[in-house]
Amino acid sequence: MIPYSHQHIDEADIEAVIKVLKSDWLTQGPNIAAFEKSLAAYCDTQYAVVVPNGTAALHLAYMAAGLAEGDEIITSANTFVATANMAIACGAKPVLCDIRADTYNIDETKIEALISERTKAIVPVHFGGHPCEMEAIWAIAKKHSLLVIEDACHALGAQYKGKKIGGLSDMALFSFHPVKPITTGEGGAILTNNKQYYDMMLKLRTHGIVKDPEKQKAIGGWYYEMENLGYNYRITDIQCALGYSQLSKLDAFHARREEIARYYFDKLKNVPGVIPPTLLEHVKTSWHLFPIMVKDASRRKEVFAFLQSQGIGVQVHYIPVYKQPYYQRLGYDTGAFPNTEQYYNSCISLPIYPDLTNQQIDFVVEQLSRATS
Repeated sequence: MIPYSHQHIDEADIEAVIKVLKSDWLTQGPNIAAFEKSLAAYCDTQYAVVVPNGTAALHLAYMAAGLAEGDEIITSANTFVATANMAIACGAKPVLCDIRADTYNIDETKIEALISERTKAIVPVHFGGHPCEMEAIWAIAKKHSLLVIEDACHALGAQYKGKKIGGLSDMALFSFHPVKPITTGEGGAILTNNKQYYDMMLKLRTHGIVKDPEKQKAIGGWYYEMENLGYNYRITDIQCALGYSQLSKLDAFHARREEIARYYFDKLKNVPGVIPPTLLEHVKTSWHLFPIMVKDASRRKEVFAFLQSQGIGVQVHYIPVYKQPYYQRLGYDTGAFPNTEQYYNSCISLPIYPDLTNQQIDFVVEQLSRATS
């Protein structure tokens, strides 16, 4: 089976993990700070907070932003459910926005009409690693005094107008799941240039607990205080050692993903039954996904099943949030997102990952041509 994505683990990664396993620190040790520092430096950002997964990163970012009962965020209808779910976990309401027909990202021209007196933040999702139109989103946020929290779980290493995603907005968050640009097994991070958010996330990551040196001196070295309702969102030294090692290879991973994407574009010229993804000139995508659309949407299920039967692990990203039974029960309108509907009804994600070979791509395209002809 050729999966739609797969991690690349080499001997250096394995040695980094073994070194931690032989050390005194399995968790809450020096590798966490080292990974955070290197991640922040890579993204030209001041602060990074690493956590067990991308969902925890969303939750921490929303909590640090003060998202609470009665607040709203505006985000894309074309995203994994966690983007919206964690707003609900904070008591807020996710307001979904339709996507652009070309990049499948949030349609920045439709955001302003969704803003209400309860709106607290815009949460653009860099779908597939392709950055959203951030200048327009920042302008809207500034006009209405809103926060911008980027769901960049697909987009580590991506760039918008020459600047890396991560330190451009109030906060940005990443995922290190095995299918993402780098992996820590499971893991995530929030990046920010705002020290207040940074300090709050550090506190919330560990149960809302702080240790005041002055009070410890007066009362005893054991003393701590819980100031906020936090969570155990701590990541391990084992994971961070892997992440640190992986980060050193990220640029090479991106270069290979770019090669694969260009190869796909060239080969798909001979497959008239599909529409390749669009890449805007002023962005650099991470190519986390390579989504195509089947021109005859009525045949998508058939094409998907045929490719799977040939050992090609294609996938669909995503079932729109508003189609989920939970959101249906909340009353979300299924008819308000025409571009999302069109994309979902015809999309298939083709395999893309650093170890994918050109011969495998040839096979994928050959079978795709057979399926759509």
